[in-house]
Amino acid sequence: MMKAILGKKLGMTQVFDGDELVPVTVIEAKSCVIVQKKTKEKDGYTAVQLGLEELPEDKVNKPLLGHFKKSEIAPRRYLKEIRTEDVDQLKVGEEIKVDIFNKGDLVNVTGISKGKGFQGVVKRHGFKGGPASHGAKQWHRRPGSIGASSDPSRVFKGKKMPGRMGARKVTVRNLEVVGVEKEQSLLLVKGSVPGKRGSLLVIKASES
Repeated sequence: MMKAILGKKLGMTQVFDGDELVPVTVIEAKSCVIVQKKTKEKDGYTAVQLGLEELPEDKVNKPLLGHFKKSEIAPRRYLKEIRTEDVDQLKVGEEIKVDIFNKGDLVNVTGISKGKGFQGVVKRHGFKGGPASHGAKQWHRRPGSIGASSDPSRVFKGKKMPGRMGARKVTVRNLEVVGVEKEQSLLLVKGSVPGKRGSLLVIKASES
């Protein structure tokens, strides 16, 4: 059985696991519906497309509306494709709920990290910066020399420099499921996960 679901990050809190106080991320993992199946014969690989959060039809464009009507499923706000070998055991229209996970399971959580905008090398790469005394002037957060001279007369690719930080796809692996609240569709995962509050997450059972 495929163990994967879509969810939304609600925030962090602490819970007691026995006598231990554990920091957890609360994920709202409402039931997802299987919108489409991908097969090796037709598509070259096996996967299922999951939909989360029902939408009224007037909020969806016509091509996407046709996609949902073909599957006889109400439109969904979010669509994500999950690779799986268990396609034959799954049906279009089938619901996947948070109770596929149990306390103690290990999961991989994928999301888009918080965007930090354009940042310098101190924040982006952890550079220590320049001296703060002995005649140093406006040098405290500069990167310093980038190494180029008459030979090789260029800057090597991959050099750590200022630039856009965050807003990348990040997967945190092997996080422990501390609790499952079936009635409220909540998943409590030990540790932090990528993204801001309300951002979309993909939670999959760890294979390791």
